[in-house]
Amino acid sequence: MSVMPYLEKDFEVHIEESLLKLNYLQGFPETYNKELCLIPSEVITFIQETQYKEWQKLENQYGSDMENKFCYRLSQEIAKHGALHVLRKGIKDRDAKFRLAYFKPSSGLNPEHLKLYSCNRLAVVRQLKYSQRNENSIDLVIFLNGIPIITMELKNSLTGQFVEEAIRQYQNDRDPNEPLLKFKRCLVHFAVGNEKIFMTTKLEGPNTRLLPFNKDTENPVNPEGHKTAYLWEDILQRDNLLMLIQNYLHVQRITEKYYDPGSNSVKEKEWEAFVFPRYHQLDVVKDALRYAKARGAGYNYLVQHSAGSGKSNSIAWLAHQLASLYQKETDTERIFDSIIVITDRKILDRQLQNTIKQFEQTVGVVNPIDFNSAQLKEALELGKDIIITTIQKFSVIAKTMTELKGKRLLLLLMKLIHHRVVNHPNILNKSSP
Repeated sequence: MSVMPYLEKDFEVHIEESLLKLNYLQGFPETYNKELCLIPSEVITFIQETQYKEWQKLENQYGSDMENKFCYRLSQEIAKHGALHVLRKGIKDRDAKFRLAYFKPSSGLNPEHLKLYSCNRLAVVRQLKYSQRNENSIDLVIFLNGIPIITMELKNSLTGQFVEEAIRQYQNDRDPNEPLLKFKRCLVHFAVGNEKIFMTTKLEGPNTRLLPFNKDTENPVNPEGHKTAYLWEDILQRDNLLMLIQNYLHVQRITEKYYDPGSNSVKEKEWEAFVFPRYHQLDVVKDALRYAKARGAGYNYLVQHSAGSGKSNSIAWLAHQLASLYQKETDTERIFDSIIVITDRKILDRQLQNTIKQFEQTVGVVNPIDFNSAQLKEALELGKDIIITTIQKFSVIAKTMTELKGKRLLLLLMKLIHHRVVNHPNILNKSSP
């Protein structure tokens, strides 16, 4: 008896069915509006289910063409500010304000917010024809409340095509000038094979650079299926994906100095980078939060990241989430009163300050100590959420720490070391792939 080959389409169907089991909705390509880059019916359903009063307020002004006008307005806002900004901040239209996503609250004391959170609509669409100029299609696209957030190109090694083919597809066959594929319109683009995953947040034609999104240099054997199943079984699980959008994704402004021979001077150039965490970064932050939540205060852990693995971003994500971490959903007090980030280099301190400050979503959460130890002492006494300082300033006030009795402080020490520590009892993460 002959065995039917496992085709790329079967791989595609497998991922779709896995996501449907995780309470995704099945979307269809014909419902997608190529001009607006939205699934209008999903947008309208979400808004009407969660914000009907605001919808009525706007409907009284727009009349019968309300749905088209609202979706056009939403599409324009995404084109201007990016999907992440709109999902986090919402949009205003005349005198009405709308949320485009609801995120899980830090504690469970607000049942109305939890109800709204459960109304988020995640949908998966196969073979999405996205262009008004040709019939090109993307294997899988994920939508949140009608807004496209993730594209995936799949390759099945059982038919002789590997993930490198998906990478080349993004580089050579996916025009970054297409509305759907423009910078910040989607949150991330995944090239997915049976064995490996790569990702990028910015398509730049042949210059597109995709980073590995693997558990190690080689993903371990998965006795229950594909080596890359963690992507659709874990990362894209409803709560995890919404948590990523809420706490991790970030548009970072980067400044770089360069020599300009024309003017014979040093100049600066600035650009935006859209940051999506790599797997090892997610893994270490998740582990640290899990241990802190289970054990509470009073323990120490070691994280060892290799060079170029994104230590500053990992610390920034961890600090911000630890600052709003509750041990139980019914708790009214956070586990830690203040998070203190300490570096052992002044240059590193400035870099880390900039990174953590840029991740700030609420003004005043991050407090860099730029002057002296007295400023640090005051910040500790006031119980500031996140405090960033050097070990030199911290050592000056270490003897007065007894005056802060009753305060639960968490210290995150970022230290440049040139050898591995192998005998620490709690090593959470040893390196990046």
